[in-house]
Amino acid sequence: MRPVAVLCGVGSYLPPTAVSNDDLSQRLDTTDEWILTRTGIANRFFASRGTATSDLAVSAAERALKCAEVDGVDAVVLATTTPDRPCPATAPVVAAKLGLSGVAAFDVGAVCTGFLYALSAAAGLIATETAERVLVIGADTYSTIVDPSNRSDAVIFGDGAGAVVLRAGTPGEPGAVGPFDLGSDGDHRDLITIRAGGSEQRLSGAEPRPEDHYFSMSGKKVFQQAIVQMAGSVRGLLRRAGLEIGQVDRMVGHQANQRILTRLADVLGLPEDRNIGNIREVGNTAGASIPIALDDGHRRGLLSTGDQVLLTAFGGGLTWGSALLTWPDLHHTDRIRS
Repeated sequence: MRPVAVLCGVGSYLPPTAVSNDDLSQRLDTTDEWILTRTGIANRFFASRGTATSDLAVSAAERALKCAEVDGVDAVVLATTTPDRPCPATAPVVAAKLGLSGVAAFDVGAVCTGFLYALSAAAGLIATETAERVLVIGADTYSTIVDPSNRSDAVIFGDGAGAVVLRAGTPGEPGAVGPFDLGSDGDHRDLITIRAGGSEQRLSGAEPRPEDHYFSMSGKKVFQQAIVQMAGSVRGLLRRAGLEIGQVDRMVGHQANQRILTRLADVLGLPEDRNIGNIREVGNTAGASIPIALDDGHRRGLLSTGDQVLLTAFGGGLTWGSALLTWPDLHHTDRIRS
């Protein structure tokens, strides 16, 4: 029997600079009520000058390794839209900072679905016996790519990192990960994008506009697509697993907008109190949002050993995906933010 991936550690990190809605209202035409009503977000955290995405990733990884009570892994998979540099990948840098030089390390670029893509890739490394243990990280610093003067986007995103440790195990044990459902539709790439900086723009011969260097999103269309694609992915995943939605104990969705999470639960017929998340406190942390929410739920005692946990996400690409996870019996560690 081939081994399966088993989650054995989780950790997260939020940079020390908290930015409230009131703080943003000092420089943007907005209010705390406007932001909270439309997004469900009251606060977020921004990385400080001199900090890189790899630094956030390392801090989250250290906590996950401590939770798993292991010193090393055989591979590092990092999901990020905001790498330290366009080249090389950031995962090898993270591995080196963790003292893991020599292990396999690579980035996954699937925007806000990135963590689920990375989790699936890591599970594949374990299933093929390429690795015995894999560190999977989602880390993003969207404060570096969002136009600070754009009210629609600037109020949504925050920086942060989350990580899990996977080990080789058996399908029936607590912590087992899978199956997965992943999908994409590149015809809608313009709904969530940064137009400048890539080969398409550089080889076009046209000078980019200033706004082309920033992240942009078509909010209403993204909202609609997110519900449709995540709901379809979840239904397909549950059919494959032979489960009904009522057998799901907890759902951890990508924390893009609280209204999306509430609507998704309603469409799926899942009681809203089974949703786990902390978007109000941390905002949309992109590829880091699911592992951050998992760690927060673990530390608040909202996840019990044996719980059937549904993970689902939607992001630029377009990309989407879902996965099932049987919650393990994890060692508790104190939350450290800075």
